[in-house]
Amino acid sequence: MNGASREALAAARERLDALTDTTSADVTRLADELAAVTALLDREVSLRRVLTDPAQAGEAKAELVQRLIGGQVSGPAADLVAGMARSRWSQPRDLVDALEELADIADLTAAQKTGKLDDVEDELFRFGRIISSNTELRAALTDRSAAASAKVELLHRLLGGRAQATTERLVTRLVTAPRGRSLESGLESLSKLAAERRDRMVAVVTSAVPLSDPQKQRLGAALAKLYGRAMHLNLDVDPEVVGGIRVQVGDEVINGSLADRLEDAARRMAS
Repeated sequence: MNGASREALAAARERLDALTDTTSADVTRLADELAAVTALLDREVSLRRVLTDPAQAGEAKAELVQRLIGGQVSGPAADLVAGMARSRWSQPRDLVDALEELADIADLTAAQKTGKLDDVEDELFRFGRIISSNTELRAALTDRSAAASAKVELLHRLLGGRAQATTERLVTRLVTAPRGRSLESGLESLSKLAAERRDRMVAVVTSAVPLSDPQKQRLGAALAKLYGRAMHLNLDVDPEVVGGIRVQVGDEVINGSLADRLEDAARRMAS
């Protein structure tokens, strides 16, 4: 997002944080309601154009939102969407993208409140690795001709009882309503949002053999110092990285032998 849309999304995220920062908030319900509004505006092109029309008064657009969904969702959800309608958006689709992001953030906040956010982060990463290595599974989950109910059932067989409920909800929503995204890019976006909930970055670490706990701690500390933010390590093992390690943080890739990188990590911590 650019310009006005970025500012509008930032303001909406602040309002969402305020809504969910109470023990009485039903955050999971809020996530479902925001996802439902996302689906509505994704279908109704003319409506989202009206709600993002800069020629229309913000208060008039907010009142329209309340008339349309006020009786269908909770007060907090309706107020949040109405506030977003008051904001300026660079293009209509940005409003829908923002609502989708808020729904995901609400689900991740629910996991954070119960101390399960780290598990969700790890499960999203592992599921992404399973998808990338299993072409038949990926095809089944991305088949446009397949019924959504069949995909939901397949995901429940895969994740039900084996992953956190939040993980299953997020992946199910992504698979049944991809909105033009690939499965891989959607999972990557969810992982980044999960990391942001703890104000940290994500490093994808691929090594020839599993790293020991001390190695993980040293590498994590070195990367955190290098990037100036706490770092969550998503760990993967690839025997073809012969005796080495590959670290990817965003678009940046760091290659080097395992011994060299860990020695560098020690030097960074000592400096």
